Amino acid sequence: MRTLTGIQPSGQLHIGNYFGAMRPAIDAQAAGDCFYFIADYHSMTSLTDAGQRRANTRDVALDWLACGLDPKQCVLWRQSDVPGVTELSWILGTLTPMGLLERAHSYKDKTAKGISPNFGLFAYPVLMAADILMFDTHVVPVGRDQKQHVEMTRDIAIKFNQHYGETFVVPEPRIRDDVAAVPGLDGQKMSKSYGNTLEIFGEEKALRKKVMGLVMDSRTPQEPKPDADKNLAIQLLKLFAPADVAADFEHRLRAGGLGYGDLKKALFEHYWNYFAPARVKRAELAASPDYVEQVLRDGARRAQAVGGAVLQRARRACGLE
Repeated sequence: MRTLTGIQPSGQLHIGNYFGAMRPAIDAQAAGDCFYFIADYHSMTSLTDAGQRRANTRDVALDWLACGLDPKQCVLWRQSDVPGVTELSWILGTLTPMGLLERAHSYKDKTAKGISPNFGLFAYPVLMAADILMFDTHVVPVGRDQKQHVEMTRDIAIKFNQHYGETFVVPEPRIRDDVAAVPGLDGQKMSKSYGNTLEIFGEEKALRKKVMGLVMDSRTPQEPKPDADKNLAIQLLKLFAPADVAADFEHRLRAGGLGYGDLKKALFEHYWNYFAPARVKRAELAASPDYVEQVLRDGARRAQAVGGAVLQRARRACGLE
């Protein structure tokens, strides 16, 4: 059973990316047949600086490898290194109804936030369908906000199969409810577009300032906080600290006597220590750029071996061969 995950190089990866996509993907690789790609084509809908895209793509590769992705256990590649996915996107697009794309929540949400609409943003679900279908993917782990896109992929695959004959595997979404809502620094869901992120890697002083700047309420340290489980710092601490340690801080906050400053200091220390081994590994990888590039090239070659066969199957089915 093959699983596939993609992540956009649209900015620094944050702990929402880590707990929502990266850690589940890294845990899954031991089971084998896991495909992971850096979605640089998709990043073009929001990022137009070529140099920044190159740098972000390299950083995403470094981040994934530093956090534990093992190219011996999985396939990791740069989306644009298997360009046949854009041809498949066109083939699928010829059967995709406009009404289906117009109902996409992501497109409506982004344009409502002032992002200028363009063809790439509108057709994003078709390229995502090509990403998934080109590799005979069975399972796509996603948060609830991406569930609709996988359902659209299913609709497109079923329509193609009905029209041209059985060609594509129809994938299933795997919804990660337990990690779907990592809170951001403002209490909303953590997202680069909201500017409320806590990065996986970054400069210690700046990250400490972010954590210590978390806005708490005006209650004094001595006052009991019966709603301690809803405290943003406690919610984040539970991601990084051992369960008994997080439970102790929550109990102390609930009972009264624990200051918010002390709580935020503890949060930062557990967060900083959590990624300490990954920071060491990332520094080693950054000093070996040729190795990282070779990993991506090898991954592209392995992905192409699978994707090329599926693309040829689709071309033959619809009369292009």
